[in-house]
Amino acid sequence: MKKILIIHGPNLNLLGEREINIYGSISLDEINARLTRIAKENNIELESFQSNHEGDIVDKIGKAKGHFNFIIINPAAYTHTSIAIADAIAAVEIPAIEVHLSNIYKREEFRHKSLIASSCIGQISGFGDNSYYLALRAIIDKIEK
Repeated sequence: MKKILIIHGPNLNLLGEREINIYGSISLDEINARLTRIAKENNIELESFQSNHEGDIVDKIGKAKGHFNFIIINPAAYTHTSIAIADAIAAVEIPAIEVHLSNIYKREEFRHKSLIASSCIGQISGFGDNSYYLALRAIIDKIEK
């Protein structure tokens, strides 16, 4: 059975409560529940992890090698600042997809640059919670091929 690690970065634990006009009204628990349901329907094991701390995210990625086949990561604000997360993804050599709820390229200038993207096989942004489901669908397609 394939295993996917979902990593949610800083402040995503506040989804459904913060900046609803940008991030929507769905909670992180609701996103995780739907991802889990889709994964089970496709015989995939899924583990979700959220942290507001860069080092915890780096540690989680580092421990993923040999345990997970894919990573879906929403690095949130660390997208634009964390060479450490990018390096961790590159180091474990697990195919990763970067996701964002909002379209980071339509927001403030500093959000237009992702330090994580070059370590990932793809990036999906701007589709709200569907960004996560599209990433999972892309992985399912890869597994089926």
